[in-house]
Amino acid sequence: MRTIFRCVSFTLNLSHLDMIQTYHLYKTYPGGNAALSDINIKIERGGFVFITGPSGAGKTTLLKLLFAQEKPSHGEILVDGINVSKIDGKRIPILRRRIGMIFQDFKLLTHLTVFENIAFALEILGYNKKEIKRRAWQALRLVGLHEQMDAFPLRLSGGEQQRVAIARALVKDPPLILADEPTGNLDPDLTADIINMLILLNSKGTTVVLATHDTDLIQRYRKQVVFLARGRIVRQQAERAPIAEKDLPEISRS
Repeated sequence: MRTIFRCVSFTLNLSHLDMIQTYHLYKTYPGGNAALSDINIKIERGGFVFITGPSGAGKTTLLKLLFAQEKPSHGEILVDGINVSKIDGKRIPILRRRIGMIFQDFKLLTHLTVFENIAFALEILGYNKKEIKRRAWQALRLVGLHEQMDAFPLRLSGGEQQRVAIARALVKDPPLILADEPTGNLDPDLTADIINMLILLNSKGTTVVLATHDTDLIQRYRKQVVFLARGRIVRQQAERAPIAEKDLPEISRS
C-alpha cells in the first residue's frame, strides 16, 4: 500500500525522522483563551497514538494545527519533514497530500455517490480518470464497500459512512492519518470495527493519530497515549504490547 519515495536530485532521507514533532507549541484565541500551552510531543513514523482528554482539552485544536487548518500562536510544528508553523499558503496543499483527515461527522457530500466522494478527493489533486478509478476502487475494496460504490451516503449506516470517510482519507496513500473522534457517534461494535481498520492500516506503515475522549477505547488498545487537560499535556504513556493482526476481529483485508 505504501509508495516508496526516492529523491534523485539530492539526498534527503526522512525515514529516520519522527513523523510529528512539536516544540513549545501554544495556541491562544482572541480574548486570551489559551487552547494549547507548551505542547511538546514526538510521534514516530509508523506509530499509532491516541490524543485524549475531556471536552475542551485541546484535542481538536492540536489536530487543526497539524493539518495547517489553523496557525500556532507560538512554537514549532514539524509534520513529515515540513515546518507547518512557517508554511505559506502555496505549500499547504503539498502538506495535505501527505495527510488523510477523518472527521467525527464524516463530512461526506450527500449529493454524490460513495464512489464520487472518493473520486472527488483525487480530482482536486489533478489525477487522471483512469488513476482515479483505480485508486477509488482499491480504497473502497479495502474498507469493504466496493459493492456499494453507487449508493448515496444517506443510504448507509453510520459505520458504513465512516468507512467511506476512511477510504477518502487513505485513497491518496498518505503516510499520516489524523482522526478526530472518528467513533464518537458509533456503537461499541462499530467502534471496534473502525479502530481495527485503522490498526490494520497502521500495520502497513501508516502513522495514525486519533483524538478521542473514550477511555475504554484507550484501555483496550494498548497504544501510545498523550493525555491533555486544559490545553496542557498532563501525562504521556508509551505503547504497550501490540495487538497482532491475527488477533483482530475479521474485517476486509483484501
